[in-house]
Amino acid sequence: MFKISIPGLLLVAALCNSSCQSTTDAKTSATTNAKDTSSNLKTETELIQSPTDKIASAATILARPQVPILCYHQIRDWKAKDSKAAKDYIVPIDQFKAHLKMLADSGYHTILPDQLYNYLNNGAKLPSKPIMLTFDDTDLDQFTVAAPEMKKYGFKGVFFIMTVSLGRPNYMSKAQVKELSDDGHVIGSHTWDHHNVKKYQGEDWVTQIEKPTKTLKEITGKDIKYFAYPFGLWNPQAIPELKKRGFIGAFILAEKRDENDPLFTIRRIIASGYWSPKTLHTSIIRSF
Repeated sequence: MFKISIPGLLLVAALCNSSCQSTTDAKTSATTNAKDTSSNLKTETELIQSPTDKIASAATILARPQVPILCYHQIRDWKAKDSKAAKDYIVPIDQFKAHLKMLADSGYHTILPDQLYNYLNNGAKLPSKPIMLTFDDTDLDQFTVAAPEMKKYGFKGVFFIMTVSLGRPNYMSKAQVKELSDDGHVIGSHTWDHHNVKKYQGEDWVTQIEKPTKTLKEITGKDIKYFAYPFGLWNPQAIPELKKRGFIGAFILAEKRDENDPLFTIRRIIASGYWSPKTLHTSIIRSF
């Protein structure tokens, strides 16, 4: 969520710049997850084709148990120039692989936003031990490292794209974003240039939301229905603006959900670069 190599955003760039089972067990786990994910995607497609216009009450949504949602940023090895704070947002490659193996070995099954929406709003059934993997900021390593590793386990994720960075060095291209979408991952919006939603006025909604949403729809050929707030920051005034522009859900970070619009304040936790698989598992249980 924090790096863009253009003037005016250098601060953002600075902020962002276990025992193992046998190979047979790992392959078995991957096969099981792949089959389960395939089944989940069919269910999701059916739900998309028959959407409901009725929104459940906030009390109903808040009463349903939360689904663990992880937020990843950069997937790369640490460098000498990386600050202590930045390393929270940079997960070393081997650590990321260990995270995914732990999730698979622990029986977690990835879900996508439409499944989550239909669970929260309509009470639709989810697979056992559901979890959502999300990725912010369009970093290239999410395509080159994270996506191939997820594929080993049949995992699917959500990639929240910052459109200003498309095609820039160390970021994904439009073709790569489309490939992720075509492979069954979900593409969501993360604004044009990571500008704080709480500061939007007037034309900011066009620049930061409308134009990026149009761009992502042109790339993927699909409606863009989900949004991740930059820095996880939001305010009540932003929610009706997002609704007007076709979004049906939005993601914050670890703070409390809004009592009036929980679908637009869905919680995630940042998967820290400091966390071992055991620490990640503990954090999932404690946070959700």
